[in-house]
Amino acid sequence: MKEKVRAAAGKRGEKVRSDCYVEIEIKEKGGLKIDLKSKVGVLYGDQIEDLIYKMCAFYKIKNADILIEDSGALPFVIEARFELAIRRILGDKIKEYLPPMLKQNLYATAKDILRRSRLYLPGNEPKFYPNAGLHKPDGIILDLEDSVAAAEKDAAQLIVRNALRAIDFYGAERMVRINQLPAGLEDLKFIVPHNVNVILIPKCESASQVTAVEKTVNKMKIDYKLKNPIFLMPIIESALGVINSYAIATASDSVCALAVGLEDYTADLGVERTNEGKESFMARCMIINSAKAAGIQAIDTVFSDVADMEALRASVLEAKALGFEGKGCIHPRQISIVHEAFAPTAKEVDKAKKIVIAYEEAKKNGLGVVSLGSKMIDAPVVKRAHNTIKLAQLTGVISENWRDEL
Repeated sequence: MKEKVRAAAGKRGEKVRSDCYVEIEIKEKGGLKIDLKSKVGVLYGDQIEDLIYKMCAFYKIKNADILIEDSGALPFVIEARFELAIRRILGDKIKEYLPPMLKQNLYATAKDILRRSRLYLPGNEPKFYPNAGLHKPDGIILDLEDSVAAAEKDAAQLIVRNALRAIDFYGAERMVRINQLPAGLEDLKFIVPHNVNVILIPKCESASQVTAVEKTVNKMKIDYKLKNPIFLMPIIESALGVINSYAIATASDSVCALAVGLEDYTADLGVERTNEGKESFMARCMIINSAKAAGIQAIDTVFSDVADMEALRASVLEAKALGFEGKGCIHPRQISIVHEAFAPTAKEVDKAKKIVIAYEEAKKNGLGVVSLGSKMIDAPVVKRAHNTIKLAQLTGVISENWRDEL
């Protein structure tokens, strides 16, 4: 059988932007011949050619015909597409060509940080990446699962890997949704070494799926000497997952939240998903109770109508009333609405202030019992009040020095 000597990767066409198409044919002689067609060739043509020569040297390619059709791709995209074409010729055992890790991408997050909004970005669409953090979502999800065609899963793995290193997410929590297990375990090697903060486990139905991911992550953390924590967020998307949600929530200390995915859940039930959500009310309540019982966050599903902001606001307010602490976003314009709706009301803030002040006064005076008026205040109420104050500060409802303003 003749060895494969030609392969392509990437996207081409008039509507393509911030991406490129790479075609490589390995030859026995003739040196390197680069045919570069670029929309930004006048400005960046020399840099692109220099990058291609550099990658050829890295992979010890001395003779090849190389076609590059560039539609304004950033270097991390060109690197991912070129590496993929090489992988499709030489196999997956070749070395990784990694862009430098930005210093501002080395931050860690915490188990209980705010996760009001998480913006989904398709894993094989790098055009959405550079500006995503400017919209100030709490988290950005680079998606390797449903948004990526089966034939392009390998392409998305490299784009997401390179993005984790080369794109500034402006402090947003760096999340990746892997593929449904067991295929998702293969995704981990492309994200764990590159400071992913949270791994979303889709269509999770059992605690064993969580522990399988955790086991692989922990081994890789040792192998790569990683220090930053990596949290897990199982997504419940089936009737079985709902029934097992508490076991899933308590499967690992690394689980920071339970999320619900209603498109697949309603499909599993064989019913239509509606904005009113009556068909998923029981499931959402079970997931909330499982999360709260486990001491973690409950995160609501995405709202799919990106044009109806009032319906989105109503959906977030309902989710907040049920006990959800965050919601998925599929468009940047949804983020501010989600943040506004999750912000505490003036009445909630005023009550929280009174509780915190009463608690601090009781503690100062050595009192073991805290009361506000005729009502006793227990520890969970105080904790909720502190969380309300914290959220009010983060959303600009009150200042850091609110006590001085009383």
